[in-house]
Amino acid sequence: VEQGTMAENNIYRGLILRQEQVYSSDTAGALNVYVKEASRVGYGNLICSVDEGGSVSKKIEEAAGNASNLSAHDLSEIEDSISEFQTSYSAQNFYNVSTFKEDLDSALNESLSLAALDGISDYAAAAQAENTFHTYHADQPGIVVYSTDGYEGVTTDTFQSSMFDEASYDRTDGQRALQVAAGAPLYKLITSEYWSLVIPIGSDLAKRLADDDTLQLRFMKDNTTTYATYTITEKEGSTYLILTLRSGMVRYAKDRYAEVELLLSEETGLKIPNSAITEKEFYTVPKDFFMKGGDSGSLGILVQRSDSSGKAGAEFIAPTIYYETDTDYYIDGEEVGASDIIRKADSTETYQIGSGTASLQGVYNINKGYAIFKQIDILYQNEEYAIVRTGTTYGIALYDHIALDGSKIHENDLIN
Repeated sequence: VEQGTMAENNIYRGLILRQEQVYSSDTAGALNVYVKEASRVGYGNLICSVDEGGSVSKKIEEAAGNASNLSAHDLSEIEDSISEFQTSYSAQNFYNVSTFKEDLDSALNESLSLAALDGISDYAAAAQAENTFHTYHADQPGIVVYSTDGYEGVTTDTFQSSMFDEASYDRTDGQRALQVAAGAPLYKLITSEYWSLVIPIGSDLAKRLADDDTLQLRFMKDNTTTYATYTITEKEGSTYLILTLRSGMVRYAKDRYAEVELLLSEETGLKIPNSAITEKEFYTVPKDFFMKGGDSGSLGILVQRSDSSGKAGAEFIAPTIYYETDTDYYIDGEEVGASDIIRKADSTETYQIGSGTASLQGVYNINKGYAIFKQIDILYQNEEYAIVRTGTTYGIALYDHIALDGSKIHENDLIN
């Protein structure tokens, strides 16, 4: 028996909306960028340049091809990035390799292009004086993204159902362009940490979420877990869950869609295979018929018995108690039978053992080499496993050994 966690399979894909402002080129020319995509910039930071004649851009590209222009600081940052990726690499997430390559290419381009521009500062200044070389600086703090898709002005009030059709989604990656036309988008700035994720949902989930306004979710891209507030809205005959988030947006700045798992009923407890779960029938005996007695002072009952001469008497028996409710104890038929009559101490009131019965779900504990039924309280169950409550009085504990196939085991069976 091990500790485990399971949750319902509530994975959805949603549309990311945020506060974005697109900046376009005033002229046509060769494009050079100086900031890694999805990086934060402050007011006045240089982001990119457009060279009408192309000569400055050509000199930048030539100088950027010389890796010796990298500073010790730049090399150290790139080395740290590679080391961090190596440490966290998992073959199960091989797709992250291409993302890492893009990020590394972008970081190298940023460092080399800036160094190259510094190296030809006089030449670039002359071109600027002639109004053929144009630099673009951030006019406000934000996160730089070079791709645009036409959804930049969409809000939680103006989104449309057609925007969830990713097959028709089109995005322009400005960073990959060598030449830009006048009026073409250069980059956009994300200017707020507040962002939204809009998810189409069914009526059943909408009803389930109707009485609250906060839930926990996990982003499938990087397995990050966070909390979000939400509202539910109807639009164009469909129901949408609108999640509002206040942090973490930079991790998904380049994405328009995100896959998330809604953690609606994540349960943690003891994880056991379903094959171990079985049922057993018990007698339910009122608690007020139990008393403490015998050499050990155990809880037991007075069972009416007759001796060999037929004289009536009472025998104290301490049966194994498997479970209890507010009113009853659950015992099996190992030491008493359905026809046995018990009575209260210092009373003539009696009760027949077989008067009440009930079934319990449980497993067979085999720690001692023989099978002992233990009741379980199932918190969550899927096709293969169940999560059961920990710390129950009559249940199992962490690292107990249980029979894998409960249907083939009976009470007190010896386990080879």
